[in-house]
Amino acid sequence: MTGIKNDTKAPLGEGGNKIKVGIVSYLNTRPLIYGLKLEPIASQIELVEDNPARLAEMLKNDEIDLGLIPVAAIHELKESHLAGDYCIGTEGEAASVCLFSEVPLEQIEKVYLDYQSKTSVELLKWIMHEYWGIHPEIINATDEDYRKEIKGTTAGLVIGDRAFEQRKLSTFFYDLGAEWKKITGQPFVFAAWISNKKLPVEFIKKFNEANALGLTHINEIVASQSFDLYDLKKYYTLHLNYLLDERKKKAMEYFLQVIGEEVGD
Repeated sequence: MTGIKNDTKAPLGEGGNKIKVGIVSYLNTRPLIYGLKLEPIASQIELVEDNPARLAEMLKNDEIDLGLIPVAAIHELKESHLAGDYCIGTEGEAASVCLFSEVPLEQIEKVYLDYQSKTSVELLKWIMHEYWGIHPEIINATDEDYRKEIKGTTAGLVIGDRAFEQRKLSTFFYDLGAEWKKITGQPFVFAAWISNKKLPVEFIKKFNEANALGLTHINEIVASQSFDLYDLKKYYTLHLNYLLDERKKKAMEYFLQVIGEEVGD
């Protein structure tokens, strides 16, 4: 995959040539998306909404130019660039990325992996092997039916909004953000804005400003959502941390090292 070819048309983001931006269809992204739907950035982009794993595939296949993708999927891209200063991160308990079961860890025999995830899947595998010391049978889920199998000695990784539903159903849940913090003492980045080509500096500046805008409108965003399974203000301000600062970049690089991958520039 090569860089932007603009010898016969306007650069991406200019002259009606819109940048396709992949956004995640979870509540945790709403603060970042808020400003993307407003000017001056709205007219320069086309928003494409899907789950994290699917967005990673779309970026890989050049169906979008920029996406909020799982960091574990970065290595699948021929070319990758961190785009901006925001992410889906946590300083501890993430609340919506958990392993659920009806029995304690040592009694788990099978684990279903969420088909919508990549980073969380790799994180769970690492935690199970390196920290919990359990080696259950691993089953890759392909659709939502897998959640019905979370019973007895069969556990399941569930991410996103569905994790809040599962918290009401399962006896035990193990928060992966909290476990990572306990093991490493570091924050964790589940997803980051990644482009598959260099994007104009001016666009990235506006994109950053749009991301930041939503973080100043948390109360408005919470009020706009019909969701009674969890306190969304607590979720947005206590569990999630959106700024991709140097600590998170280092933590992201460390995670990619432990699972055997490398981050792009």
